[in-house]
Amino acid sequence: MWHKQNQTVAGILLAILATLIWSGNFIIARSAATSIPPITLAFSRWACASLIMLPLGWQAFMRDRKVVLQHWPSLAFAALAGVAVFNTLVYVAGHFSAAINLALIGTTSSPIFSFILARIFLKEQIPFQRLLGLLICIAGILMLLSRGSWDVLMHFRFTEGDWWILGAAFSFAVYNIMARKKPASIGPVSYLFSTFWMGTLMLLPFAIWEQSTHEAISWNGNLAGMILYLGAGTSVAAFFCWNAAI
Repeated sequence: MWHKQNQTVAGILLAILATLIWSGNFIIARSAATSIPPITLAFSRWACASLIMLPLGWQAFMRDRKVVLQHWPSLAFAALAGVAVFNTLVYVAGHFSAAINLALIGTTSSPIFSFILARIFLKEQIPFQRLLGLLICIAGILMLLSRGSWDVLMHFRFTEGDWWILGAAFSFAVYNIMARKKPASIGPVSYLFSTFWMGTLMLLPFAIWEQSTHEAISWNGNLAGMILYLGAGTSVAAFFCWNAAI
């Protein structure tokens, strides 16, 4: 019983840490919107993360490669949802919505989608305490979005960016379900290594197409620093914390 409680506390703390690191992702999604197009930003982020994972995860991947190849369809689907689609939609939304909207709507709607999908596909029960916590969270988010004004809340309308971030939240909820169903024989490092590289390769042709239709990117130290933070922080470090929490 004590061991289970310790695991629960550790999971909560890891999830909070991942969320704190991810908060910078929404700020960069907004601030980099005029500097780099969304698919190229997503590809650059995951290419950076995949290169960081190369020395960290190659041995683990080679050790688990037979199991990875055996379960490649589920890993590819997780990579599609959590790597290729999720953050690309966040960066598209950054062209239309403020960073606070991206964070509030994204982080609130994703647990709701996760609850629904977990109930449908994992047959997971939803305890009253968890449901109550979700309702309190939603109430707090609504208060922030409405700035405490009932009139503002009643006239609140979703913008184009808000719809994009809702799509991103749903995609991340799908990733959560796939991560929960990860085969036990695949280690966490191998799982991240495989999904990172799969997702990066999925984004590559779309990034090439996007670059052919946009102006050349003006690279500088600030933009490179953003990519490094996204790759090392919001990708490698945050996903390690999040998957461990799951």
